[in-house]
Amino acid sequence: MIAYIVKRILGMIPTLIIISIITFVVIQLPPGDFVTTVQAEIAASGGGMDAAAAESMRIRYGLDRPLIVQYWRWVSGFPRGDFGYSLEWNAPVWDIIAGRLGWTLVLSGLALVFMWIVSIPIGIYSARHKYSLGDNVFSFLGFLGLSIPDFMLALMWLVFATMVLGISASGLYSPQFVDAPWSIAKFFDLLNHLWPPVIIMGIVGTAELIRIMRGNLLDVLNQQYVTTARSKGLKEKIVVQKYAVRMAINPLISVLGMQIPKMISSSIIVGLVLSIPTVGPIFLRSLISQDMYLAGAILLFVTLMLLVGNLLADIALAWADPRIRYE
Repeated sequence: MIAYIVKRILGMIPTLIIISIITFVVIQLPPGDFVTTVQAEIAASGGGMDAAAAESMRIRYGLDRPLIVQYWRWVSGFPRGDFGYSLEWNAPVWDIIAGRLGWTLVLSGLALVFMWIVSIPIGIYSARHKYSLGDNVFSFLGFLGLSIPDFMLALMWLVFATMVLGISASGLYSPQFVDAPWSIAKFFDLLNHLWPPVIIMGIVGTAELIRIMRGNLLDVLNQQYVTTARSKGLKEKIVVQKYAVRMAINPLISVLGMQIPKMISSSIIVGLVLSIPTVGPIFLRSLISQDMYLAGAILLFVTLMLLVGNLLADIALAWADPRIRYE
């Protein structure tokens, strides 16, 4: 297993290099550059920038150099922890995204926990009570959850909380706690602002995992070894939990690796709607302003999380199923 993990980690390096090249090229595809965006914003406000000032800015930021030189200037700092310099924020990229990346991971991790805690029991119940009223209700709610996008749920919660409940639904804190020192009241206020985006982000994934768990468990319950366990007089609860669920849960672990980048993408959208300091708002702004180093670093981190998520899913799958061996 150790050799397999080391091999997978080494295999991530060329993958990240290829992704970084593609990312950098794609960001450069729109016409113009960061200076062009600045000129357009100044012109929209009624001002102007002469050609000499624009050219001077391009030279200062290195935008006049060939694309390969700009790319090497960006990636050469990775071993030192230098992910470039944000042109718009006028600060190192890592200083801008460090805190926001942390909140993105917190929300994504809590959403994954919520998905598993909710989907597995419901999936087991639906499989054991196939076509019952409860199964039909959960199936309807599952399809409803799959059909409503997360940004729509976030907007619905924002309107409902603000206009009906009369509470603060955006940001991490209520207005009276934003600049207040840490206290028990501020901590609980933070929790009150965290659970809505966590549930909103997890609803779509929960609905998907419920369907997967239900379908897999229905197949496993018809296997011969499950029938043999029943014939030995074991209680149905033991048969389901000890034998059937252990096998039926394996596909959910496989899907876990793909759910991690979905949660990160969802946190970006939900963060934009609910004004939560994830990487979403600055990522959108960096794409609009063509802040190539900031946008490229965020995309690269999302790719790294996808690779790490797949690796963790493979390790968890081997731990859960002793039949799986990695050479």
